[in-house]
Amino acid sequence: MNIADLVTRDFLIAVLAAVSAAAAVFTFGTSLLGRQEIKQRIRRVAVERDRLRAEEMARLRGGTPGDGRASIRGGRETKSYMKKVVERLDLKKAFQDDTTTDKLALAGYRGQGHLTAYLFQRFATPIAVFLLAALYLLVLAPGGRPIYLNLTYAVGGSLLGAYLPVLLLSNTTQKRQASIRRAWPDCLDLLLLCVEAGMSMEHAMKRVAKEIGGQSAELAEELTLTTAELSFLEDRTRAYDNLGRRTGLDGVRAVMTALIQADRYGTSVAQALRVMAEEGREARMLEAEKKAAALPPKLTVPLILFFLPVLFIVILSPAMIKVFSSSVATAMGGS
Repeated sequence: MNIADLVTRDFLIAVLAAVSAAAAVFTFGTSLLGRQEIKQRIRRVAVERDRLRAEEMARLRGGTPGDGRASIRGGRETKSYMKKVVERLDLKKAFQDDTTTDKLALAGYRGQGHLTAYLFQRFATPIAVFLLAALYLLVLAPGGRPIYLNLTYAVGGSLLGAYLPVLLLSNTTQKRQASIRRAWPDCLDLLLLCVEAGMSMEHAMKRVAKEIGGQSAELAEELTLTTAELSFLEDRTRAYDNLGRRTGLDGVRAVMTALIQADRYGTSVAQALRVMAEEGREARMLEAEKKAAALPPKLTVPLILFFLPVLFIVILSPAMIKVFSSSVATAMGGS
């Protein structure tokens, strides 16, 4: 028996079928392994981002990463009773929509812990306001009013209290955006200097985050997150886009769009930063001029109410004193 006798049609079909089966198993196996690797990499990115963020916030606020102050905004742990109430009453369907997570991110609150706390506050605040108002109106200061009228006032207070968490979140967002907006032109200038000195964007943002922390801790926090994303994400454009989305400012989005285009088409990053830095300085100057131009109309009412009466009194008082004195002297001389 030789090799030619073994190489038959059935043998070749069996070999090809075995090779095909092995190739199929290998293909599906590698795809599954690739998915697992991507998931593990995303998990490592999230862990590394939280670690870098905790270290940066601890440095900015004078604490250590493990003392609890380093994760005031990002690593808040949900209390057990809040989580139980949210899960049992299914408050996500009642109070959460597609923009809730983005609104919390704009205020600097990230993670499931802050979302659960926010949903619990949306539920508990009206009840607490109603109970306090009812206690005050029915027990402490009834005022001789009917009971149904006091209860109506308490219900009205609870309706206003339902919007209290939303107002507090909006106020926090505005303060955070104002801090980032004030420090953003200086941040662009520092980024431009670092890039022209030969640094990459990752090292430039890391360096600027350390320098800008004294002026705006919020901006330093966002730059630290972007540095982590640039170092670990496969697509750099996602890191730039995430920074613009987290801040919610048009100026930051414009700069991130310019960086995305420079990275995509291979143009000069330093040139893009130089143009955007000039525009940022001009925008800040225009905003200062706008505030200065708005001062005269704002000063009109205080001037009329407070300055002009005093001015009239100072001007007319000597003449009135002379008139009264002469009239008194004339009356005394006539008598």
